[in-house]
Amino acid sequence: MPERVCVGVVVAAQGLQGQLRIKSFTARPGDIAAYGPVMNDEGRRFDLKLQGERGQGVGLASLAGVTDRNAAEALRGTQLYVLRAALPPPDDEGEFYWSDLIGLAVVFDDGEAAGTVQAVHDFGAGSILEVTRPGATSVMVPFTRAVVPVVDLPGKRVVVTRACGVFEDEPVEGNPLKETRRTREDGAE
Repeated sequence: MPERVCVGVVVAAQGLQGQLRIKSFTARPGDIAAYGPVMNDEGRRFDLKLQGERGQGVGLASLAGVTDRNAAEALRGTQLYVLRAALPPPDDEGEFYWSDLIGLAVVFDDGEAAGTVQAVHDFGAGSILEVTRPGATSVMVPFTRAVVPVVDLPGKRVVVTRACGVFEDEPVEGNPLKETRRTREDGAE
């Protein structure tokens, strides 16, 4: 398990006094400030103070030491992390931290290797696993129960239904994208 978990990303500067718009990856966007100081990729720590919410998981915040627009602009795209120990464990078996999925082996329901989870994305229509295939190609796999029926964290693997059609050139009947899976990005609900 990773030592830290990404809870948000700086998406833009706001105003002239160093305020930031931060996309929260927490279950409740306001919880991004609830787990103590955040840190960037290099380990620099920031005290984050949430000043309001803008909707769609974006909050208006200030970071200690960021006092003008230029400093805020320089942080655009910065991912913000908290120590995993500061987060509560997922409540039930059907919830996972995205960071727990990265690096897991992906196997088809018949046991054949399909690749490795490279990343987890959510572009607004539900969670998607980016799976790196042998030969360095990637496919995007809808993270639904119909497509990914098994997440085996102790076994370090996820099982993907071969019939989903994502790994094949031919389309498949039905729509495995309709059902969503509950995931936890930060542990808060």
